[in-house]
Amino acid sequence: MIRIVTDSASDITIKEAKSLNIDIVPLTITFDDEICPQNTLEDFDTFFNKLKTTSILPVTSQPSPELYLNVFNEAKSKEEDVLVITLSSGLSGTLNSALLAKKMSNYEKIYILDSKQAILTQRMLVEYAVKLRDENKSIDEIAKTLENLKDKLVVCGVLDTLKYLKMSGRIPSSLAFVGELLNIKPVVILKDSVLKELGKSRGTKSGINLMYKQFEESEINFDFPVNFGYTLDKDKGLEFMNETISKYNLKNTNLYPIGGVIGTHVGPHCLAIAFARK
Repeated sequence: MIRIVTDSASDITIKEAKSLNIDIVPLTITFDDEICPQNTLEDFDTFFNKLKTTSILPVTSQPSPELYLNVFNEAKSKEEDVLVITLSSGLSGTLNSALLAKKMSNYEKIYILDSKQAILTQRMLVEYAVKLRDENKSIDEIAKTLENLKDKLVVCGVLDTLKYLKMSGRIPSSLAFVGELLNIKPVVILKDSVLKELGKSRGTKSGINLMYKQFEESEINFDFPVNFGYTLDKDKGLEFMNETISKYNLKNTNLYPIGGVIGTHVGPHCLAIAFARK
């Protein structure tokens, strides 16, 4: 038996995790002294509605090694193989917590994979691992496949506001002020394990076109789904997905909410697209 473990940066809910038969180790999101769980879809909306009214950005903390250790010890007692798929090491110390927990467990049947991904593409890796597990592939086969796949995944998004980049100190207040006046929408991409700027656009539509350009310039592997994401506004996410399906005649798509781990930095009303390259 192979036990698959990931963290809440994948935005896989507790209900989904039970259906997939996987374990979720949570990152902690804290407003002042209040912890905001990310276990259900309702939690996501609660988080973003709170984020819209706060003047201080919430703090996101990596899981403690003890949370991983609890899972590893249970797997050890059952002599299970364990595959851990973590949030990108360029975005969080989650990988280090998992590695330390493995050392503490004195259990060797644990493979820890730095996904180099987050949100939609981290989910893609997890769901593909589940598919391979259910096809009775060995942990070595699954790990090798995922190590090859992870560098071929692309996720990019258009932000609705510069507010949260300003609050996190990523851009100065003066630049954010001018940007809001000009209706500037940053477009970001997860590349080399970290979030980078893909470009700036005047309005959301132009930002979507920048993402379409990235999509068109990639040799897409349609053996994998094209996934779409949104923060808070599902109707806006659905409109974006349906427009893209029509534009490119897509057959295999999914729409998922994006939670607070990455949502803290991109804010509400963000739109994202994720896909695999050949």
